[in-house]
Amino acid sequence: MKNIDRRKFLKKTSLSAAALATASAFTACAEEQTERAANAQYMGDFAAPNLDTVKIALIGVGARGSGHARDFATLEGTEIVAISDLYEDWANRSADRCKEIGDGKRHQNIKLYHGDENLWKQMLTEVKPDAVIICTNWKNHAPMAIEAMKQGAHAFIEVPIAVTVEEMWQLVDTSEATGKHCMMMENVNYGRDELMFLNMCRQGLIGDILHGEASYIHELRFQMEEQERGTGSWRTHHYANRNGNLYPTHGLGPVAQYMNLGRTDDSFGTIVSYSTPALGRQKYAEKNYAADHKWNQLDYKGGDLNTSIIKTNLGRTVMVQWDETSPRPYSRLNLIQGTTGALAGFPTRVALEGGVEGLTESHHRWAEGQEALAVLRERYDHPLYKKLNESTRNSGHGGMDGIMRYRIVECLRKGLPLDQNLYEGCFWSAVGPLSEASVAGGGAPQDFPDFTRGDWKGTKPLDIIA
Repeated sequence: MKNIDRRKFLKKTSLSAAALATASAFTACAEEQTERAANAQYMGDFAAPNLDTVKIALIGVGARGSGHARDFATLEGTEIVAISDLYEDWANRSADRCKEIGDGKRHQNIKLYHGDENLWKQMLTEVKPDAVIICTNWKNHAPMAIEAMKQGAHAFIEVPIAVTVEEMWQLVDTSEATGKHCMMMENVNYGRDELMFLNMCRQGLIGDILHGEASYIHELRFQMEEQERGTGSWRTHHYANRNGNLYPTHGLGPVAQYMNLGRTDDSFGTIVSYSTPALGRQKYAEKNYAADHKWNQLDYKGGDLNTSIIKTNLGRTVMVQWDETSPRPYSRLNLIQGTTGALAGFPTRVALEGGVEGLTESHHRWAEGQEALAVLRERYDHPLYKKLNESTRNSGHGGMDGIMRYRIVECLRKGLPLDQNLYEGCFWSAVGPLSEASVAGGGAPQDFPDFTRGDWKGTKPLDIIA
């Protein structure tokens, strides 16, 4: 009996020690870099000098990047000046499409760089673009953005902004030192219902906000068929080697802006995280590929579903879930709970204390369904959506992509602060590595770094932009 107890004790204390070591390592990351470098500037409400024409270069024009190239080319005041991609056919495809859009006037002198992994660096030094759109695999996001800013360009990065806390600090330091924007292009913040919920929250319809729920539930096992090019060729290795919430920002970004996290009111405090067993990817590989296939040689460590809970400085909570493996319908949850009501997505619905005028009589019933949604949108659609809906509806993801691209160009041309600042991209993306640390430590709480160094308290909330 003594031996059994001793074994249990040793196992328990060993796990505790591992959790403490993990927590200590990540706490150190959270606490380092507390002082801003001399001559550096805070970028929270930063507005760069306006540009009459925004000269744009793109790195990576596969599925996502090709859409960016096409739609940025349609916007007034833009000039596509360079494209870099590993594959010549992809680079030529996007360049040809941009030239067609330019109708013999704009986008006619696009320099192409392809065939080598490092030619994007040559592109930056030769072309000197105003803005660089980065749509590559995740591990390249931070290094490419850092170099782009050092070469004098604003950096716009696909999600996530980076994969490690250290990289996020490097992005912060570089942006602050160079005075160049570094924005993670979280398109979901520009979705119709997300914009409507932001408008409703700003109008105080749900009272004081207490809690949010965000997710990226999107079964993407089919991407494993992309074995040479495309997302699955590199993302599958992340699923195998990392255990946490690897893709938090689509759900979290809008909820964080409803709550003003990292701006004036409140900011990110701590996170705890747990993952389910890792079963689905291995089973899918065994079912669909030969035993000696490379996908069956991986040791899948990442849990199929991850659930994380964020505690803010004010004590509010946000649940963030991620699952790209399990067979179920798509959802971002998109729930925000206040003292006088709640807004929720998938399907879009509203409950208010005392009922929703003309739709429900109490908060015990959701205002939902097509008729109710039409009424809610008539009352609360965001003015930005009303302004741009007709021109962006075919731009991708229900029009959210087009609104985002329009706003990026508008802010650069008018010298306005961006809708999403550098620090928000880091806070939202930090859920990735911090959740991994928490899972590894048995759910040990992890502190969020304060990427703003305390300056979030003076950063204005995102306005309802018309």
